[in-house]
Amino acid sequence: MKEKNIGINILGWAVTVLMPLMVLMFSVRLLITPFFAKVEYRMPGFPEDPYGFSLEDRLKWSAPSIEYLVNSEGITFLGTLVFEDGEPIYNASELSHMEDVKAVVTGMRMALAGLMIGLVVVSGIAVRKGRRNTLLLAIRRGGWGVLGLIAVVLLLLVVNFDQLFTWFHQMFFTSGTWQFYTSDTLIRLFPMRFWQDAFIAVGGISLAIGILLIVFCKPKQN
Repeated sequence: MKEKNIGINILGWAVTVLMPLMVLMFSVRLLITPFFAKVEYRMPGFPEDPYGFSLEDRLKWSAPSIEYLVNSEGITFLGTLVFEDGEPIYNASELSHMEDVKAVVTGMRMALAGLMIGLVVVSGIAVRKGRRNTLLLAIRRGGWGVLGLIAVVLLLLVVNFDQLFTWFHQMFFTSGTWQFYTSDTLIRLFPMRFWQDAFIAVGGISLAIGILLIVFCKPKQN
């Protein structure tokens, strides 16, 4: 019996530790839709494209760019997109980076699915063993972990977003593959303001989920 309790406790702490990561990835996934771009482009103060993209242009070209990250298509999905004059909207470097981004997003989606399946399995084990309160406590601790993680991220965002943005890219991409000219389509569609607001949105969604976990996952009194 003691060994079984130790096993459940270990699983509980695994839930606690992994919960912030799962919530963060879930929040990121929610934003990988054309809908976020539609809202973001209409935000007050969002910078206009100095090279001539209108709102309609940004909406037209951002939609397939975002959809590519979560569909099953190859890079030709973007490589065949051309402007009215027949010029491809993305150059070779941009297409290569989008392939890298898709690989990261695909890995994140697989990890998120694995964590969610794991949570369901652990929940089933805990309930079957009569350790529902252990599970609730683990999830609630994870909620506090979410708040702590997002607080750090938002603090870094306020103090020096450029450095945070650089660290993020250095973590996932090879040096020199993610920096582009301001005249490149990727930057025209997704300027720094887009990413600042995306980080804030991810933080806000994650904080809301963390608070809900803390409020609704209180262990029940026997």
